Amino acid sequence: MQGEYMHFEILVEDISGKTALDILVPKIINTEQHTFNIHAYKGIGHIPQGLKSTSDANKRILLDQLPRLIQGYGKTFASYPPDYHAVLIIICDLDDRCLNTFRKELLELVNSCNPKPKTQFCIAIEEGEAWYLGDLAAVKAAYPSAKQAVLNSYTNDEICGTWEKLADAVYSGGRQKLSKLAYQAIGKEKAIWAERISPIMDIDNNQSPSFCYFRDQLRRLSKQ
Repeated sequence: MQGEYMHFEILVEDISGKTALDILVPKIINTEQHTFNIHAYKGIGHIPQGLKSTSDANKRILLDQLPRLIQGYGKTFASYPPDYHAVLIIICDLDDRCLNTFRKELLELVNSCNPKPKTQFCIAIEEGEAWYLGDLAAVKAAYPSAKQAVLNSYTNDEICGTWEKLADAVYSGGRQKLSKLAYQAIGKEKAIWAERISPIMDIDNNQSPSFCYFRDQLRRLSKQ
């Protein structure tokens, strides 16, 4: 691939993920040289059977819409001039899925498209909050009264209910109080975490393997 310019189209499953990435991506790539758009969805959903989107596009559920989205990006990217390089980045939580099975399903989905967009999947193990907990110094700087014992009990990229763990550390009343609120209120609190923690994260010393994978893939792609 010739040239040094790359455009990234990044899909994430919620608004807090977009909030964090709008802050983090410019820390990873040179945004004077490269461009990016981040699109937030309203949940992750499931890859539909038969690899065909059947749910209402207006509901904006990421995996439900993924076959339609990837097909659309494939056609869009194919129409770009040869010197306009673009890649689709899809970031989603693993939650309780089997990583190998999930990755295989995602790759099958891309391979079923013609034309096929250049695509990179980045899967957060278990949730996006794992990326904040990969930098405990940033969490402590953003929330000086965070409960150190809770933070110390976390193992990076552990399947443990990551947003609940972070809530126990930084939210008054912890997960017990926050989980009683409406979905929108929980999402708003997650966006606040993103706004406060992301700006002070040390991207080169994050301990979350899934964050490091995302960071390294972005850097690799931006140098192609």
